Amino acid sequence: MKRRSDNYTGVEPNRGFHVTHYDLDFDYIVGPNRLNATATLTLTTTEALHHLTLDVVEGLAVRRVESSISRGIKRFRQSGGKLRISLHDDLPAHTEFTLTIRYGGNPRPRRTAWGELGWEELDNGALTANQPNGAPTWFPCNDTPDEKATYTFNVRTDRDYVAVTNTTAHPMPTYLATVQVGQFQRVELGRNVVAWLPGAQPGDLNKQQAMLDYFETVFGPYPFENYQVVVHEEALEIPLEAQGLSIFGINHLRRNERLIAHELAHQWFGNSLGIGHWRDIWLNEGFACYAEWLWADHAGQMPIDDSVRTHYNKLTPMRFTLADPGPRDMFDDRVYKRGAITLHALRRSVGDPVFFNTVRDYVAANADGIVDTQTLIDAFARNGADAAQVTGILDAWVQHAELPECP
Repeated sequence: MKRRSDNYTGVEPNRGFHVTHYDLDFDYIVGPNRLNATATLTLTTTEALHHLTLDVVEGLAVRRVESSISRGIKRFRQSGGKLRISLHDDLPAHTEFTLTIRYGGNPRPRRTAWGELGWEELDNGALTANQPNGAPTWFPCNDTPDEKATYTFNVRTDRDYVAVTNTTAHPMPTYLATVQVGQFQRVELGRNVVAWLPGAQPGDLNKQQAMLDYFETVFGPYPFENYQVVVHEEALEIPLEAQGLSIFGINHLRRNERLIAHELAHQWFGNSLGIGHWRDIWLNEGFACYAEWLWADHAGQMPIDDSVRTHYNKLTPMRFTLADPGPRDMFDDRVYKRGAITLHALRRSVGDPVFFNTVRDYVAANADGIVDTQTLIDAFARNGADAAQVTGILDAWVQHAELPECP
């Protein structure tokens, strides 16, 4: 059955293949915001293939497409946010091949229902903010959350500037790939935490290693090689995470400890454990928000029950459910807070030993994979929780809009 367009992002699916690796080679000039790039994609066909599409905005001009297959590319063109490639010969299913795409331009964010997303030129550098569909503003890709691939980056930029990327051996979806360009200084914050700072003091980031160490006791081992934190010299509206890396503005270094904890927690929930459909975003944001409250409790700032009660009392009626909030409400704060309170309801029902054993099992069993609500239910079942009890709680909190009693 053919996949329909993503009903959250509207992205038409690219059919007939998986991308298993992206090699991104960039020359970026800061002043004119000029990108010249070569993207080499390794693909495996899932069916006989004569033509294929990739996602890339038309503001980036594709100049040349080459392939490792014998007679190669017949023609290519850009239209409708797609790079459309026709092959000389049919490729049979299960064929591995590469596409080398040379392109360039002045990358810009795209306008979406959630604001401007993708490559953003700053006063002194650049950043990428992709979630959910900004990646095609800076590289041709298969832009869907359920397709994970490995990445390598080689970025050359101006003297005195640093390009920070997130090359990793672990697969990731396109929206979690990133390039950050600025005049950064590298500061080691602990055994596996590095900050890239614009000459500023780390501020609350001094607690980043302690947070990571604590979260390992709660969620299990940190899932990637290391953790990088990039701080831009200008203020940013919100911080955001990429895989193995989080991005902050200079305004986030003080009195924003909860946001620092939130972005770190996404390395387990959202990054190592991905979602295949944006409707399941409560699993990413609920766990990350609950991690804020766990850290506040651990650090002696606010007991967990007080955090739950405080945010429960602020919840307003919803016309959507956590199970499928819809594109308009997928980033609504109630998805975050109600998702976190859902986890607390489960914790209070099954008890701390079963709850935290389940969380660690859920993380370990699905590392580098894709999860949904059923995956979480299955993890509770493996760890001795009453299945009817767990299902009943999730039904009330996730499948219905009405607000249950505070746990």
